[in-house]
Order: sequence, then C-alpha cells, then structure tokens
Amino acid sequence: MATFLYRLGRGAFRRRRLVALIWVALLFVAGFGAASASAPTSGSFSIPGTEAQKAFDLLDKKFPGMAADGATARIVIKAPAGAKVTDPGTKTQVEKIVEDLKSGPGKDQISSVADPYQAQAVSQDGSTAFISTKYKVSGMELTDQTREALKDSGKEAQAQGLTVEIGGDALMAAPETGSGEIIGILVAAIVLVITFGSLIAAGLPLLTAVIGVGIGVSSITALANVLDLGNTTATLATMIGLAVGIDYALFIVSRYRAELAEGREREEAAGRAAGTAGSAVVFAGLTVVIALVGLAVVNIPMLTKMGVAAAGTVVIAVLVALTLVPAILGFAGRKVLPAGEKSKLFGKGKGKGKGETAGTEQKANGGTRWARFVLRRPVMVLLAGVIGLGVIAIPASKLEMGLPDDGAQPVSTTQRQAYDMLSDGFGPGFNGPLMVVVDGDKALADRTVDRIKGLDGVAAVMPPMPNEAGDAAMISVIPKDRPSSAQTEDLVHTIRDGSGGDVMVTGATAMNIDFSQKMNDALLPYLALVVGLAFLLLMLVFRSILVPLKAALGFLLSVVAALGAVVAVFQWGWLGSVFGVEQTGPIMSMMPIFMVGVVFGLAMDYEVFLVTRMREAYVHGERPGQAVVTGFQYSARVVVAAAVIMIAVFGGFMGASDQMVKMIGFGLAVAVFFDAFVVRMAIVPAVLALLGHKAWWLPKWLDRLLPNVDVEGESLRRHLEDGTGSSDGPDKDRELVNA
Repeated sequence: MATFLYRLGRGAFRRRRLVALIWVALLFVAGFGAASASAPTSGSFSIPGTEAQKAFDLLDKKFPGMAADGATARIVIKAPAGAKVTDPGTKTQVEKIVEDLKSGPGKDQISSVADPYQAQAVSQDGSTAFISTKYKVSGMELTDQTREALKDSGKEAQAQGLTVEIGGDALMAAPETGSGEIIGILVAAIVLVITFGSLIAAGLPLLTAVIGVGIGVSSITALANVLDLGNTTATLATMIGLAVGIDYALFIVSRYRAELAEGREREEAAGRAAGTAGSAVVFAGLTVVIALVGLAVVNIPMLTKMGVAAAGTVVIAVLVALTLVPAILGFAGRKVLPAGEKSKLFGKGKGKGKGETAGTEQKANGGTRWARFVLRRPVMVLLAGVIGLGVIAIPASKLEMGLPDDGAQPVSTTQRQAYDMLSDGFGPGFNGPLMVVVDGDKALADRTVDRIKGLDGVAAVMPPMPNEAGDAAMISVIPKDRPSSAQTEDLVHTIRDGSGGDVMVTGATAMNIDFSQKMNDALLPYLALVVGLAFLLLMLVFRSILVPLKAALGFLLSVVAALGAVVAVFQWGWLGSVFGVEQTGPIMSMMPIFMVGVVFGLAMDYEVFLVTRMREAYVHGERPGQAVVTGFQYSARVVVAAAVIMIAVFGGFMGASDQMVKMIGFGLAVAVFFDAFVVRMAIVPAVLALLGHKAWWLPKWLDRLLPNVDVEGESLRRHLEDGTGSSDGPDKDRELVNA
C-alpha cells in the first residue's frame, strides 16, 4: 500500500493543476445540485420491530388520511390572574384562534383543530385551555406560511391580556449552531499557525477540509429528499468531516515538512508523505467508516442513513488528503516552511542547511522529554491515567436515557413555556399523552378503557374514537407524570403487559421509550462488531495482538469517562451554566451508542498516527523504548495539535440551539480530550514501556496468514533503495523555478 500511495502522491504533485481542477469541479457540481434541490425535510422516523411502530402502521391502515405521524401543535392560553378562560370575552378570543387556524393561511396542511371547550381541554380551575392542532405533514415539511400563521395565531389574544404560548413539533426547525462552527475553525487556524509557523502551511489543511466538507455536505443536501435524509444528517457530516479533514491534511503536511527537512526534493517528499503518513490516514479513515456504517446494526433507518452519509464525508476527506493535499503542496512551493527553515533548505549553503536541519531534528523537543518521563515512571503514569478516568466515569453508572421533549427546551422559548403552562394547569402528563390503538370492535375498546382506568399512574382516559369501519379505535390516555419519567415508562409497560396483540400503545412518549430500549439492546452487539472489526484492522496495521488490544481497552476507558462527564453536566447540572445547559434531564438515548461509534473511529486516528511512527522506528531496528521516544519526537506535536483542533471543532457545536447537537458536541469534545491527552499520550507509552518487545509480538502462523499492508513503509524504503523507484534525482533548481 505504501508504494501505491507513494506513486499516487507523486502523481498528484506532478499533475497538480489537473487534480485541483477535478476537485474544484466536483465542488461546483455538488454545490449546484444542493442549490437546485428542494429544502430537506426532517426525514421519516421509524423504529422497525417495535410495538409503537406497529401501532402507527395500523393507524395508517385503519384510519386512512389521518397522518398519524404528522406534526402537532398545542396553543396554550392562560387567563389573567383572577379571570377564567370560560369568561365570555376570553372564550370569544379563544374561539377566534380556532377559526383563524381553520380558515387562515396554511389551512390546507391542517388535518384538524380541536375546540378546547368541546374537547374538554379546559383546566379544572378554569385558568388555562389548549387548542390541539394536527397537521398532515411533519414539522419540517410545513411551509413558512403555515408556520407563521401558527406563530401569529395568538397575537390578538395576547394584545387583550391573555398569555398564549405554542408547543409541539410543528415549530420544529433545523438546528442552528450559531457562530460555534466559525469559532471552532478560527481556533483550528490559530493552532495550525502555532504548529507550523507558516500561514500557508496552516491554511492548507483548512482549505482542503472545507473543500471536502463542502462536497460531502452539498451532496447530502442534493440527495436529502431522494434518500429521505433527516435535517440533522448534514450537521453530523459537517461536524465529523471538518474534524477529520483538518487532521488528515495536518498529518500529510507534517510528514511532508519532515521529509523536506531531511533534504529531499519536493516531489519526492510529497510521495513519501503520502506513502507513510498517507497509509496511516487510510487506516484511520477506515476505522471511522467502520464505526459509522456499523450504526446499521441498530436497525433504525434514520440512524443508519446518518452514519452512512457521515462515512461518505470521511471517505472524501481521505481522498482529499491523498490527492488534493499533495497537489496544493506543489503550488505552495517553499512557503509551506517557516522562514528560518527555508533559508537552511534552499539557501546557498545547501549541504550545511541540510545538516543543521537534521541536527535540529535530533534535539529533545517536548514530545521527546514527555516520552522519556513516561518511560522512567510507567507504572505511576499508567495508574494516574486509569484511576483519573475511572473517577470521572463514575456518574455514567447513574445514566438515565430518553429523548428530549419541549421540557428540555430553554426556558425562554415558547415551547418550554407552553410545556410549563400545561403542567401547571392540567398536570405534567398532558405533555405526553399515550395513544392506545385497539384492533377490534367497540366492545374490545370499551373493555380496554375500563381496564386502563383502574391502573396506577393514569390521570384520565378519553372515550374511544372508532374508525369508519368500526373495526379499530383510538384511546387517548393521560399519565399522571411527565413524559420522560420512570413512572410513565412503567405505565406504558403495564398497559402492554395486560393486553393481547390487539391492543398496542404508541404516540411520541411510547416511541421514545421503544427507541431507548432498542438503543440499549443494540449497544453490546454494536460494540462487539465495531471493536472486533477495528481490532482486526489494527492487527493488520501493527502486526501485533497486544497493541490493538491496548488501543481498544483505552478507547473504552475514555468513552465511559466521557459519558460520565455528559451525565454530570446534562443530567445532574454540574457546571451546566458554563456549558449553556438551561434544563437538565435524561441523556439522549442515542448518545451512548453514537459516542461509541464516532469516538472509536476518531480515537483510532491518534492511535494509528502515533503508534505507526513507533512501529516504523521499531521495524528499522530501534529498541522498544527508543521507538516510543522516536514516535513522540516526530508525532506528539502533531497529535496534540490535531486533538486541539478536533476539540475546537466539536466544542463549537455546543453553541447550537438544539439540545441534541449541543450534547453531541460536548460529548465528542470531552471524549477526544480524554482519549488524546490521557489515553494516547500517557497510557499508551506507559503500556508499551512495560511490554517492551512483547508489544510487537505476533504468532508466526498468524503473521503468515495476515496480508502485509506495509503501513510503516518498509517495502517502500526497499523499493527506493533498490533503485526501482524514483529517488532524489530531479533537478532541484528546475523544481524551485516551477514553484
């Protein structure tokens, strides 16, 4: 592989104009497709195999045209202190809202509007009422006209002194990240300038990453409606694509500069950078792709599509690093180096410059000093890292999972205020009614109502609503507790346990419960699949059993610690104000499995880049301890920079208005911090120091079975030394003129 990538890198460098033109053309085509496509919807949400999904499917069959999965809205009206919503003047205002919704803009998308005085939607004390509105399409498919009509529906009543707030998913909008992404990119730019000491070298990874993400996200946008991709898919692809795109380009540019420092011609340096660091990029990218595509094991179409789309963006980032980065290095010329190094490498005293540079490379830098410290005290460093992460992981044992509802919205939003008004006026259960679907006649529906009324945790049971054929009915059940409470979950299970196959529970609350259970059930199989495949991949890379095992165990430690931090901040509220968490609650149910997938792939980036340099030194004859020092000498600074960049990119998404995006950004940023700075920079060298030669042991029979992918470039070195490949022969002056 190293030899192939070496030739690819040299070819891209030599034909840089053609390569750059191809990538720019791809960006233009993808951008044109995105601009021409209609706005993406929220994507259909289904959970195959669950009772809630079966009930929804039955509703579509028995109640045609009902749009069971359509958007809903609740306009909550509260009378001033001392007044009631049943007062004649107030009642007139409420009924006007109902009529305006039925006849106003967006009426074509409305399925039904319930008059609160006829639907028993007035609180016992008469202070509050709510208007339930059902739409034919999902929240993201509502037109701007319909959404604005909903927002404006209560303005006249508000002017008369009533309090009007709107809840439900009809106001759902694509998550806004604000300036977070820009801040993340600015931090990345600063880190790159400090790392490289050159504006050109710093700008190159940013430029190529933006091109790669632009192509990936534009393609997702162009195909969103065709493939039924959710509106959060592009956000996830942007988050991951930016992080890995910058990192992969950083790895290539860093190795290119190191090759130049050893006196090689620019084209040769680009080829060798692609053959060595490029090999690490390929396998690091493969681990990310495996982790993302592996989300399909959960068997939730929305999650599968998100994973595959994000994996596609990662593949583009790898291809950009292997082709576009060498091409742009060809355009950059000597500007990719700091001024001091340019004069040494390209000044009049070429030989002296080369020697000085080589000597400079041998000086003990921060990575070298840290590695030597760890080698002197491996047990202490190992225990400190493991115990520290173990303590941080403790809150993960109290993890409570669910899906966010309006109660998790910021207190300043109308959705949250409507949620609180419903809880105060009717009880918390009104924010998450259960829909019981009866596949049978009226007698079965009546028996079901009588049974549910006698259950603990039930606040109210509405009369059954039969379909036209009389062979099915819907029953609305109001729990006593809030939708995300354990008591409501117990009530759902109790109704299901006492019913036959003809009675099913669905609705948003039941769907959330089933979703969380499905995620729990899939976690261990997914973990086994992803870690197992990545273990085999890393065994190919490192020709070792213990190194991949150590990598997997280190990852598990960092991801559990990150989950502990997420629980402490988002569930318990520790430092919540610092991170913009206005409302604590259960952790999003997809968070554990999502973090396992994404963080595992990203964590392997550092493992592959750092340890392949150690493996390269070991294969070339260095002793195990010295190989660790060499790996840190050449890679520590780059790994630290890459980690800081990734943390900045993920942390930037914490400014999102959407609680899910905010939580994902925080979780990924913390996980990368733990994995890069504690696991890879401390625990990894400590374990390798304790293992010595055993770290690189592989049974001979297994060594013969495994294909040699040559990530460390040993076959490439022999290929070049034998004279079968290109060496440093091209005329340097001609290269400088062309630059």
